[in-house]
Amino acid sequence: MKSLTCRFFLVISMLATMAFSAGCAGKASIAARPGYDRGSRSAKAFSPKKKVAVGTKFSGDASYYGPGFDGKKTASGEIFNQNAFTCAHRSLPFGTKLKVTRKSNGKSVVVRVNDRGPFSKKRVLDLSSAAGKKLGLDKAGHAEVEAEVIE
Repeated sequence: MKSLTCRFFLVISMLATMAFSAGCAGKASIAARPGYDRGSRSAKAFSPKKKVAVGTKFSGDASYYGPGFDGKKTASGEIFNQNAFTCAHRSLPFGTKLKVTRKSNGKSVVVRVNDRGPFSKKRVLDLSSAAGKKLGLDKAGHAEVEAEVIE
């Protein structure tokens, strides 16, 4: 009888320890933390005053982001909406509109700069989920694009 009681208490204490440990574990993504601010400090570091000339073009690799950042504050101060046609660029002024064309399939989308990034040196743009899907990046993850300032 004693061994059955000991086993019972051992099992209960193990379950309680596992439940407590799971409750203390952090979420995998920093962006998932409540109150996470995506760089109000970086907005000051990057706020160029000059507009970029319409017709200016650049190219490089682009990716998309969204689910982990949806509803969080962007560097421009607005709330990120992964279903809007927006993007992150390291230095273009907020509000700049770009026509982004994927080189491999010719699909294009018009986006507005409202955030800073990408933080991978290999990329020139981070597109919102909606813009990325329109270019087919939801299947590829990233692709070579050409961007042109249109406004």
